[in-house]
Amino acid sequence: MAKKDKKKELPTVHPDLAGFEMNIDSLGTITSTLDRDRLNAFLDKQMPEDKKLKPKENEG
Repeated sequence: MAKKDKKKELPTVHPDLAGFEMNIDSLGTITSTLDRDRLNAFLDKQMPEDKKLKPKENEG
């Protein structure tokens, strides 16, 4: 049996992140096609508050 060629499909992303790609090279350096500040602003706007990061009322 011959192996099937898989077509490289692009994942569906939010319209604000169109064209966003992130790669890690062999040395572990992360490269991105989107500015880090723009990505952080998007995440701050879109992601809800994380309950685990809020301090508990009985903790001082």
